[in-house]
Formats: sequence, structure tokens, C-alpha cells
Amino acid sequence: MTSPIQSAAQQVLDTVPLVMRTVRAQLRTHRRADISVPQLRAMGYIDRNDGASLSDLANYIGLTLPSMSKLIDGLVARKLIGRAADSRDRRRICLSLTPLGREELRAAHRSTERFLADQLSGLPDEDLKTVSDAMRLLKAVFSPESAVDAIPENKQ
Repeated sequence: MTSPIQSAAQQVLDTVPLVMRTVRAQLRTHRRADISVPQLRAMGYIDRNDGASLSDLANYIGLTLPSMSKLIDGLVARKLIGRAADSRDRRRICLSLTPLGREELRAAHRSTERFLADQLSGLPDEDLKTVSDAMRLLKAVFSPESAVDAIPENKQ
């Protein structure tokens, strides 16, 4: 017999990849031709973590530092991302979105949000509330802050 925890975990494993595949496909169709999905992901991370380092970003995206550096070079050349030396540690490079980068990211998100809203539009209001509630719960469980909270004090 499957426990409620195992059942929920299986539902997440089955559903999240389907949703993400759809989101990525939609992002591909509504982005500038010269911006890749990994570059959009990088821009999104930088937007949420202004001043992030190249190492932070490479770890998040899952690329090596040289590959991440090349990806960022392309975004800097197109004036979508700015980089500057950290005022406390000149060896560390801080990344930030430019106004143009922020607008490109927002445009991609707006079109994807419209697409997702259209996909969900056939659901009854009660189901839409259930989806929203489930997403809030998952966000709380998987947010970086909850991961820190989950580490036992003697391991921090």
C-alpha cells in the first residue's frame, strides 16, 4: 500500500517534468531568437538574486564555470546583463540584469503566463484554487529558505 507521502512524491515526479517541458517549449517560441532557454533561466536567476556570482549561477544552471562564463559573455555583449567586481572581494564578479534584460525577461514571462492561463482556463474555479493552493505549498517546501530551515542545527 502506498503512503500519502509516497503518492504525493510520485505525483510531483510525474507532473513537474510535464509542466516544465511545456513552459520551456513556450519560452522557446516567445523569446528573442538570440536568447536561449538556458540564458533565460540565467536571467531569471539573476533577477531573483541580484549580485549573484558566476559560481552561484553555474551551480544553479548546472554548467561548468567556463561554459557559464561563455553564456554570460553573450548576454553581456547584448547588454542584457551587467557584471562588476564585488566591492568587498575584487576576485568575485557580481551579475545583474540591465533594464533591457529585465524587459526581455518580463516579456518572455508574460507570454508564457498568458499561455498557461489559456491552458488552465477550462478548469472549474474550484480546481483552479486547488492548483494555486498546491503550487503555494510546493513553493514553501522547495524554496531555498525552507531548505535551510530543514537542516538540523548541528549541521549548519
